[in-house]
Amino acid sequence: MPIFFGMIDNFNSYTAGNQSLFFAFLLWTLAWKGWALWRAAGRNERWWFIALLVINTLGLLEILYLFVFSRESSELKPAEGAK
Repeated sequence: MPIFFGMIDNFNSYTAGNQSLFFAFLLWTLAWKGWALWRAAGRNERWWFIALLVINTLGLLEILYLFVFSRESSELKPAEGAK
């Protein structure tokens, strides 16, 4: 238990001097996580939704999901009539 309380003390002392940085990271993460969770729920991708909800990577996994893994199949195909 003493290790856990020491970690809380370190976190509190670090965030006390860097509140603006902490809130910037918080807003950044919430925005990307919200958008990625919304898309995963809309596409009925249960496992992606769970992974995005549980794993916190400061938005990196969410950005990869949005722009790489959840691309529409029509975005990957050439347009009709294209040669």
